[in-house]
Amino acid sequence: MSNEQVESQRDNAAPEREADIRQFVIFMCDSEVFAVDMTPVQEIIRVPDVVRVPLAPATLEGLANLRGKVLPIISLRRLFGFAECANDDATRALVIDLGQPLGFVVDRVHSVVGVELGRIESVDTLTATVRTDLLSGILKDVGGYPMVMVLDFERLIRTEFAAIAALTRKQSGGGFGAATGVDAEDDEAATDELQLVSFEVAEQEYAIPIENVQEIVQFPEQIVHVPRSEAHVLGVMTLRNRLLPLVSLRCLFELPTQVADERSRIVVVRLGELSVGLAMDSVNEVLRVPRSAVDTMPKLLARHGDLSDITEICRLDAGRRLVSIISTDHLFRHSSIQEALTSVAAMHDDTQLDNDVDSDAQTDDEEQVVVFRLDKEEFGVPIESVQEIVRIPDELTHVPKAPNFVEGVINLRGSVLPVIDQRRRLGLPTVERNDRQRIMVFLLDGVRTGFIVDSVAEVLKIPKAAIESAPHLSPEQTRLIARVANLEQQKRMIQLIEPAHLIAAEQREEMAALNKV
Repeated sequence: MSNEQVESQRDNAAPEREADIRQFVIFMCDSEVFAVDMTPVQEIIRVPDVVRVPLAPATLEGLANLRGKVLPIISLRRLFGFAECANDDATRALVIDLGQPLGFVVDRVHSVVGVELGRIESVDTLTATVRTDLLSGILKDVGGYPMVMVLDFERLIRTEFAAIAALTRKQSGGGFGAATGVDAEDDEAATDELQLVSFEVAEQEYAIPIENVQEIVQFPEQIVHVPRSEAHVLGVMTLRNRLLPLVSLRCLFELPTQVADERSRIVVVRLGELSVGLAMDSVNEVLRVPRSAVDTMPKLLARHGDLSDITEICRLDAGRRLVSIISTDHLFRHSSIQEALTSVAAMHDDTQLDNDVDSDAQTDDEEQVVVFRLDKEEFGVPIESVQEIVRIPDELTHVPKAPNFVEGVINLRGSVLPVIDQRRRLGLPTVERNDRQRIMVFLLDGVRTGFIVDSVAEVLKIPKAAIESAPHLSPEQTRLIARVANLEQQKRMIQLIEPAHLIAAEQREEMAALNKV
């Protein structure tokens, strides 16, 4: 039944609305016929696509986007223990608001009816497959059915979703706390290291200092090409209402061209108030490299003065892996970068597009997160909480008597790093190791800990206006995933993780002991 039909039936029933008449929505679930008081029913919708939420109750199908708002979708079949059934054209979700809007999936909505109070009976003598404590009454001979059970959704939420009810009451405007950053005690060690974002271009590995990387985004579907520009200037893309020039590193380094694919990324590099997007084949990881492992590029290896962008090389894995470090200072002096910036400036003048790049204003209105994937879902963590992102070695060392949630340990530059499978931590099915997986390293109470994720997608700046509190579904989920970024135009929903709660407080001591192995 459409919302228009519901509204029409509401209007048609208006003359009957007297003190002894109540309106109910009649619906089907499995072989049972139910009714719900019309008062808390906001609307009736087709079941939308959902984003699955880890650590949530099994009855939750996921989170949906309903006109810019996050809506939890709950399966009544699962709640009542009925057999699973695929959704079809008749399946609907009843959006009911009793303090927090929730969508309840039902097999079919039959009608909206007005019922006299005298035809509502008690459930004391009822024997049914549904628990009678979740019913508020029985309707006799309405809607063509001899008996219809009235579900008490307020009691259902209070008993079956106690965490939602309790946490919703506690939520009275208190904002989500500031993201956990790197502890001050780690600052001294950081001065002896470089933190780099590494990426591949034509099977060669390069890196840029992380402080010069503004964000990493997916390759755009549409690029506006600049007339009479050189081959290495791909064109411009729109990034949050501003024009961003795009430069191909393959062309810049005189390497063979390649069509962008799903692994291609745009690394947005910034120098002062100038920004440019560098197109690369893929982004590998975030590295912390000791300065002792970094050498100056021999001058004899530089191709020519106009392309002296690579100033240093870092030696990893005992020199078997060499990563060329690109100097953003030199890069922005390169003639092709200047051409790209000039082209954007000209387009800006022609279109009068607001291209405000004031960094302080953006920082106030946006949050920068590292987006990673687990299965089909996207999660985000504050960029300042991520120490580094590394590849998974061929083998993890398993430690006897280690906590069962620990996958193993690895040697990270002479230190023992405990590694946890993020899928297992969030109650998701495990998968076989593959090349796309990465280890994200966090500092939790002074203990470096790695979490295996399916892939690291991008570094993204999210407008604070798009971030809202996540629905409270369980105590553990609420602590770990307290917010959701609802990017409606991109049809994306990113669940934001609070790193401080990746490991329970009682498990911290066990993790600290592993570092001493």
